Amino acid sequence: MNTTLFHATVLGALLSLASGSALAKLDASEAARLGQELTPTGAQKAANANGSIPAWTGGLTQPPAGYQAGQGYVDPYASEKPLYTITQGNQGQYAQLLTPGYQALLGKYPDFKMLVYPSHRTAALPQSEYAEIAREAPTISLADGGNGLMGYEKSSVPFPIPHSGIEVLFNHFVRYRSGGYQYFPTEMVVQNNGSFTPIRRDVKVMMASAMGNPEPNRLYYYLGKVISPESVAGGQTLIHEPIDQTREARLAWSYNPGQRRVLRAPEAAYDSPVGTSEGLRTYDAIDLYNGAPNKYDWKLIGKKELLVPYNTYKLADRSLKYNQIIQPNHLNQDLLRYELHRVWVVEATLKPGERHIYAKRVFYVDEDSWSILTADLYDGRGDLWRVQEAHTLQRYDVLSSLQLSDVAYDLQARRYVVYGLENEERSTQFGISGKLAEFSPAALRRSGH
Repeated sequence: MNTTLFHATVLGALLSLASGSALAKLDASEAARLGQELTPTGAQKAANANGSIPAWTGGLTQPPAGYQAGQGYVDPYASEKPLYTITQGNQGQYAQLLTPGYQALLGKYPDFKMLVYPSHRTAALPQSEYAEIAREAPTISLADGGNGLMGYEKSSVPFPIPHSGIEVLFNHFVRYRSGGYQYFPTEMVVQNNGSFTPIRRDVKVMMASAMGNPEPNRLYYYLGKVISPESVAGGQTLIHEPIDQTREARLAWSYNPGQRRVLRAPEAAYDSPVGTSEGLRTYDAIDLYNGAPNKYDWKLIGKKELLVPYNTYKLADRSLKYNQIIQPNHLNQDLLRYELHRVWVVEATLKPGERHIYAKRVFYVDEDSWSILTADLYDGRGDLWRVQEAHTLQRYDVLSSLQLSDVAYDLQARRYVVYGLENEERSTQFGISGKLAEFSPAALRRSGH
């Protein structure tokens, strides 16, 4: 299988970032490629050389037979069998298709396996999003230093033909999520023996572009409340996420039910640990990466064909219980699905003089959905420390590829944390509306009383 790196020559464009100047906008000849040899979001439309990655023909835009809204996702590929299974014993045969993270997981845990299925390029957006991407692409550029966007309105892919790692990152930040949604994620820290306690939340997210009166320099608004267990129930977090967090730091507030007070929470950023994660998740590792990118130098390595989590509909089965999904050391791999896809490889290296628990991070970003699918996180000694993966699927009811859940494996502590599973919760509600007043500190204060 072909794993040749593509587009390595674009790295010269990074020189302008080093000098702090903005990168050039998409020119007319590049924009003309969208919807032609490239998909409307900028991916290569054609299949790979041997057909193991198929051509993109529009994605999955209709629910399969039997789907009922609110009853969970029906697996359109339920009848498929794995093409092959990668184990500790045979991983050497597939090394060129595996990230260092997956090689490490296979090497560390004898029962870790990867079931590899036929590849399906299911990612698709509403036609209106394609039109917006084409309209805005020639007008958007990076702000000085690469920490924000200039000329941006609401496109879900500001850089369909990226010339730098940080452009790929912004595509991940603003990818389409149907405007606003409410979901009920669980967070589970899994100990060495497989024990865990579900921490349940009620979360609302509104993309600023979907609100009638967003403030300047806003990407989204987030309001999350812990529902259970009783020991942490009632805690709330409110975030106003800027597009450029070096011009304006993330605005965050917390509500402490014991004190019955709303306080600013400047610590809700970078490598501060999420309080309920027992140190396994940092704030900027939520959604595999979020927040200000200014602590790192971002390098676009190129595009590569790799095995990544994809179309993980089996894990979305609402008949599953958490104790069927959670196992010691790793999730139940029989419920996961890996496919061969082209991904952008982006390397983030900590800048001299900056401090962060992760000295280097390597992200693998889906060319079709612009979602980070997996990431390798390295400590200050250069050792691989943690491995993240996002369990993605095409949400054919709303045409968004927002992941179902994500997991971070700590190779050194032999523990992991999984976030987002809803199998025992209410289903995500997409397309909700929201007003700015609902995401104010005053509203947060009222909701706590």
